[in-house]
Amino acid sequence: MARVYNFSPGPAMLPVEVMEQARDEMLDWRGTGMSVMEMSHRGKQFMSIAEQAEADFRELLAISDDYKVLFLQGGAASQFAMAPMNLLRGKKEADYLCTGHWSKKAIDEGRKFCKVNVVASTEKTGFKTIPPQRDWNLNPQAAYFHYTPNETIAGVEFHWIPKMGEIPLVVDMSSTLLSRPVDVSCFGAIYAGAQKNIGCAGLTIVIVRRDLMGQTLEGTPTMFNYQVQADNDSMYNTPPTYAWYISGLVFSWLKKKGGLAAMAQINRTKADTLYNFIDSSSFYHNPVEPASRSWMNIPFTLSDPSLDERFLEQAKKSSLTNLKGHRSVGGMRASIYNAMPQKGIDTLVEFMKEFERTQA
Repeated sequence: MARVYNFSPGPAMLPVEVMEQARDEMLDWRGTGMSVMEMSHRGKQFMSIAEQAEADFRELLAISDDYKVLFLQGGAASQFAMAPMNLLRGKKEADYLCTGHWSKKAIDEGRKFCKVNVVASTEKTGFKTIPPQRDWNLNPQAAYFHYTPNETIAGVEFHWIPKMGEIPLVVDMSSTLLSRPVDVSCFGAIYAGAQKNIGCAGLTIVIVRRDLMGQTLEGTPTMFNYQVQADNDSMYNTPPTYAWYISGLVFSWLKKKGGLAAMAQINRTKADTLYNFIDSSSFYHNPVEPASRSWMNIPFTLSDPSLDERFLEQAKKSSLTNLKGHRSVGGMRASIYNAMPQKGIDTLVEFMKEFERTQA
């Protein structure tokens, strides 16, 4: 069967070159006679994989030695708890911005550990924009400021970095990390689930400033302590070795593609192609304010919702899959992470044109 264009929000499609290399190395990694998934995480073979992956990741993002990179388990959702456990550092309050489903979940979890000040929320207007910083009700005593640069479900995204002075920025970059350059030095901590732009499900990467570690809440489990994980190079217990390996292959692929600056140009072109078509049509609609539109997750609705199922059925026959919008918002959603080629976007647009022609 031919491969489809998979518009899933995650786990998302992976680069074909990465999967081909993983296939070729599945039973015998570089003459060892065993698969990476069979290796001891403390053996020299896997240690070399882990070290190269971290080196390539640091190079892609120009991460200084002021930061530790952790390769953890538990998904980005586990960081909703681990962030306050590790980053309150004796304080009792933290600022959070609510711009969608995932920032709302982070807020709910944060409230279990501290007093959460929601500086602003766009929930009442349907999460369709990013509120300007001048309208935020900030707390100067906050331990940190948390936000979600890209909301996967609503399709809203920051295209700027808030300025908080000495208050560390803590961000869930699950849908944006590695899709473009980012100045890591602006942040106290960055975390991201791997199953979007980084690799396969099972790995979560945390980039945390070293001076912020080591002051956990009393009772923090050992496995949830950033300092413990940092001291053990993410190997306090057995890490997600195969997911780590796959991510390393993705990092190498990104370097071959020209790095994150080149990837940003590719991703911007892909997003513009789809948005420009949607905006030119009276049959399709994107609800997000143009200045806040995501490059990665593009929701859209049909003028007649009764056609939704027919659209999805016919799209699948055209090898365009996983376009159904999240159950909380309905409609459609095209997630177009790094591995989605421009041809996939062009094919989707041509399908949408033909569907509009025959159904409008």
